[in-house]
Amino acid sequence: MPSNQSPLGALPARFRRQRLLIVGCGDVGQRVARQLLGRVRVLALTSSPERVAALRAQGITPLLGDLDQAATLRRLAGLGQRVLHLAPPPAQATGAWWLDPRSLALARSLRRRSLPSALVYGSTSGVYGDCAGALVAETRSLQPTTPRAQRRVDAERVMRHLGRSLRVSILRIPGIYAPDREGGTPRTRLLRGTPVLRPEDDVYTSHIHADDLATACQLALWRGRPQRIYNVCDDTRLLMGDYFDLAADLYGLPRPPRVARNEAREQLPVSLLSFMSESRRLLNTRLKTELRLALQHPTVREGLA
Repeated sequence: MPSNQSPLGALPARFRRQRLLIVGCGDVGQRVARQLLGRVRVLALTSSPERVAALRAQGITPLLGDLDQAATLRRLAGLGQRVLHLAPPPAQATGAWWLDPRSLALARSLRRRSLPSALVYGSTSGVYGDCAGALVAETRSLQPTTPRAQRRVDAERVMRHLGRSLRVSILRIPGIYAPDREGGTPRTRLLRGTPVLRPEDDVYTSHIHADDLATACQLALWRGRPQRIYNVCDDTRLLMGDYFDLAADLYGLPRPPRVARNEAREQLPVSLLSFMSESRRLLNTRLKTELRLALQHPTVREGLA
């Protein structure tokens, strides 16, 4: 019976709106929420009671739970009609270091009741490994070279397995930038004078603005194709040193010093060296043809109304 003909009358708006569950509601997740608030009810998983008030202030319904404690995730089952999974794997894994237990715990929790209609997982372009500067499409074979990237590959596997029962899209994300994002610009690094590689040793890197990434997440949730993988990046293809030179010129700061790769190993932390050891130029053809064009599709706005 249509809701307007039922004895109870039409349902309140808060029950008619679709529910989006964000897992890993950091900077990008909050940007997605801001784009959708008022049209979609946004719920967010958080393991920190201290964040509850801040999330509520943004119009987000917080849900306390911890991906590292599977028993706390039971309440997630059946809550979100769409799920945005942006939580990273553990930084330091023990035992089976190549696995992502967080994604597995989430998948098992979602299976306890009716599954969402769509799920989007935010992965990393690091799963491709070093491509020697080649152009990289989503069909390229994966060659992760770091434990962090190995765990991302496992997370993708878990999500794609879940995709046998619902529509899953995977976004492979490079470096994220935005002036209002913590660590979202190279200014601090330029002020420290952190060196970059000399041209003959330099690597290609790709980027995406945080707001553009949030829009891509939103479009993938409503318009992404089943089991589809998207490289989410802008059209810039710069060597890392050239990128920092350009930023220095825009800020009016000195350009960073250039060093050989063997010198960089002695001067830079391992975490930074890992980014300077992989060179690739991401292609975003699917993003343009399937997601950006979808923004103009009338059913997108109708679905979010």
